[in-house]
Amino acid sequence: MDNVTFDDLPNDALLREKQVLHPHGPVPVSRSTWWAGVRSGRYPQPVKLGPRTTAWRVADIRTLLKQGVL
Repeated sequence: MDNVTFDDLPNDALLREKQVLHPHGPVPVSRSTWWAGVRSGRYPQPVKLGPRTTAWRVADIRTLLKQGVL
């Protein structure tokens, strides 16, 4: 996401953890809080791109932010 902001991304784009979580991303929670929320179902489930590669859909992150669950 060099010069592209979160608002400029299409809904079907995928974001890696560093792009989702603060300070680089729009979600202001720690990594441990994020993964606990993913496990509990509070936060969106990831898309597995490979054995060690995980991403989230921009549409899911936008929905989370609109719901104000954070």
